[in-house]
Amino acid sequence: MESPIVFPASPIAYPTEFFRRPASFDGFVHARDARLFDGSGRELLLRGVGLGNWMLPEGYMWKFGPGAESPREIEALTKRLLGEDGASRFWDSFYAGYITEADIQRIAESGFDHVRLPINSRLIQGDDGAPLEQGYAMIDRLIEWCRKHQLWVLLDLHGAPGGQTGTNIDDSPNNKPELFMEETYRALTVRLWRDLARTYADETVVLGYDLLNEPLPNEWQDVYAAELVELYKDITAAIREEDPGHLIVYEGVHWATNWSIFTEVWDQNSLLQFHKYWSSPDTASIAPFLEVRDRLGLPIYMGEGGENTLEWLYTAFRMYESHNIGWNFWPWKKLETATSPVSITAPDGWASVVAAGSDPSLVVADAALIFDGLLCSMSVETARWNPDIVAALLGEHPVVIPAWGFGVRGPGESYSSASSATIDGIRASDAVNFAWASSGPHPANPFEQTDGRAYALEEQLVVNLEPGDWLEFELTHVDPATVRVLGAEGGTRVERTERGIRVVATAASTISRLEVE
Repeated sequence: MESPIVFPASPIAYPTEFFRRPASFDGFVHARDARLFDGSGRELLLRGVGLGNWMLPEGYMWKFGPGAESPREIEALTKRLLGEDGASRFWDSFYAGYITEADIQRIAESGFDHVRLPINSRLIQGDDGAPLEQGYAMIDRLIEWCRKHQLWVLLDLHGAPGGQTGTNIDDSPNNKPELFMEETYRALTVRLWRDLARTYADETVVLGYDLLNEPLPNEWQDVYAAELVELYKDITAAIREEDPGHLIVYEGVHWATNWSIFTEVWDQNSLLQFHKYWSSPDTASIAPFLEVRDRLGLPIYMGEGGENTLEWLYTAFRMYESHNIGWNFWPWKKLETATSPVSITAPDGWASVVAAGSDPSLVVADAALIFDGLLCSMSVETARWNPDIVAALLGEHPVVIPAWGFGVRGPGESYSSASSATIDGIRASDAVNFAWASSGPHPANPFEQTDGRAYALEEQLVVNLEPGDWLEFELTHVDPATVRVLGAEGGTRVERTERGIRVVATAASTISRLEVE
């Protein structure tokens, strides 16, 4: 058995150990006293990945822009370029090959314990509300693969009937959150969850039910918040009539970042989910979620985060775990990326398809050949593998660590510093001497590297240390002798600690980052 992950004391009495995968299917994952447990009673700290772009394609994962961003728009593009029959054949092959057992095996072998499955309602429910066999067959195949490789599956309604966000990510027909405007869509959504719960009521590979992805962002968060609460309650009641055992997952409004709707417990066996992108990876940024956990006594989960640098991923995901928060990384794979574990190589001619997505007048003569090339390149066996992403997420031999990525357990635990200097919005509660690497101007938020690009000079942060100051970095599988401390050559030493390594200043030093051989 692997070594346990060790955590500090918390306002809620948590155990000191969590053991990593594999998943156990002996009973249901369930919530109790702000914690998650598997069916055997073992407490969990979830670590998973999101299977984005499979059952709900998103334009940015194909490198598309305006005109081909939602599933409906992407489908229309394939019909225009391939014809009705050609498009139908393409989508049959895409659904059969984008995620396969080989992906699930790689996910399990990489150390994760679950997958989050984003579902478009149009794939599993007809206009009349009846379940669609093809979509359920996709879910069933995934469950069987995950059973074999011991991963849980979190069912996520990413695109509800009518749309819950009013943006392209939910496949809404009119770019409005019509789920909350039309009773027909509301009834279809309640039925959809009733049907899912009836189908999977006894399936312990299913981790739980994520009712709505990122409902009511932007201006809609205040307009229909009350309607969302009532819908959550109605879906919960419908599920419980069919399925008393599975975990129910609720997301807040405004990209799951606003938890003002969570004022009471709707179901004791439930989990509250937030998402986090492109913001400071520190405790202050998640303090509102921690407060709700303590107030309501429900476990919490970071259900979507990623699209950033190795440095940010390492720091953010260690921060979640230090606060006993399980997580799910987004997404597992996409086209030509440095920010996902799996990067699909674009086929020759793909740029012409991308151009046609935003210009309906363009004709792509060899479109069928290009789309066939995409189908051939999207398997995990032929795509490019980015192991450094996984290493950063798990903290297992990360190749690069920022100086500002030390632990979040406070003075005497994660750092010791004789002086401190703060930068607005960046780890303001930690009494360490932070500074910019260069003279101004500097961005208000230096963490918006959505494509994983290197930090520009004006975005780079450093930590100044005096002799005897130290910083602890939490990780595994790293020999201190293989760590190079940039910016402080000769002025520091690296020691092993129970949680990872400690950088100790032997002379006044300015540290920018750590590189691991």
